[in-house]
Amino acid sequence: MKTEADYYALFESYLSNELPAPARAELEQRLAADPVLASRLAEFRQLTGTLHAYGQRLHLSERLRALQAEIDAEQETTVETGRPEMPVLHISRTEQWLRDFWRGHRATMAVAAAVAVLAVFTTLLGMEWWKARQQPSVYGYATLRREVDRIKKNQRTMNQAITQIGARSGSEQPNLGKFSGTGFALTSDGYLVTSYHVIQGADSLLIESRDRQRYRAQPVFTDVAHDLAILRINDPRFSGFGRLPYAFKRRQADLGERVYTLGYPREDVVYGEGSLSARSGFEGDSGFYQISIPVNPGNSGGPVLDDRGNLIGVISGRQMDVQSAAFATKSSYLMRLVDSLSAAGTTPGYNVPRQNQLAGQSRPQQLRKLQDFVFVVKVFE
Repeated sequence: MKTEADYYALFESYLSNELPAPARAELEQRLAADPVLASRLAEFRQLTGTLHAYGQRLHLSERLRALQAEIDAEQETTVETGRPEMPVLHISRTEQWLRDFWRGHRATMAVAAAVAVLAVFTTLLGMEWWKARQQPSVYGYATLRREVDRIKKNQRTMNQAITQIGARSGSEQPNLGKFSGTGFALTSDGYLVTSYHVIQGADSLLIESRDRQRYRAQPVFTDVAHDLAILRINDPRFSGFGRLPYAFKRRQADLGERVYTLGYPREDVVYGEGSLSARSGFEGDSGFYQISIPVNPGNSGGPVLDDRGNLIGVISGRQMDVQSAAFATKSSYLMRLVDSLSAAGTTPGYNVPRQNQLAGQSRPQQLRKLQDFVFVVKVFE
């Protein structure tokens, strides 16, 4: 598993044209397919550019201080008559002009140097503010990725947990990971849906079912604007989900509809129900619904279904200052994304279910069928 230092070394070699041609081509393919990795490269390039500019300004400041020390030393050797004690050095007109300019504008240049240093630190602070804005929480709105209790486990232990899955598939695995959320099946052959912010920054992903079966997965596409991510299980032990019992709603749901969700705000699956309280999301975002279901960290990425068992949304976050006001990405946007990807030929095609097996059944019956298609998404960084 690559550490942050490994990524920095890789990016530095890439930007300085020191990577061998095969490694460079492989990295560029990864950058084109993985928006998270591309974002990391952009942040690294911006940071190194800022630090390089800061270093140049420091070098200029050192040169100015050295010039001032030289001028001060020259002035100390002059006696009251105004004649220097040491022989006078002959200097060029250009150097004499620079010295006169420095004497006349010393205060101004000192202020300019201070402003330059301040500008650099302002840039660095601005970058930290920008990076903080990319974290899963903004003012008034909280995303619902859950921080796992055993966060202090080191990277080596996490890596061992992943590599031992194949060897110990029949035994209980350590419950490791830095963050977790919820995901659900998109197709029967191993594609899933979760929220983008759940997997943001992930090095590795595990999908865990309610019977503690675990599979490796990887993101194949992300839609940051609508907080969606499509994952694919890439584990040789995986044999398929079976027929999905729900269908995806392609049109708007109605205001006031009864809705419910399943998710993993803790290690056991949790049911929540409420109603669709607005056909727009936080600050009027038309890509989301507002729903009156109490949700908690870990619910992000969970499905939202109507009474008939049609999937209408994907849990994304909640409003921090309103009781039970949660938001979900509309299934119509998910379906547009799936249709566009299939039309572009980026995959063999997503065989999304179109027949609903949950309609007309009681809620407990619906949940018994649904819970086998809802999973914990565990994130390793």
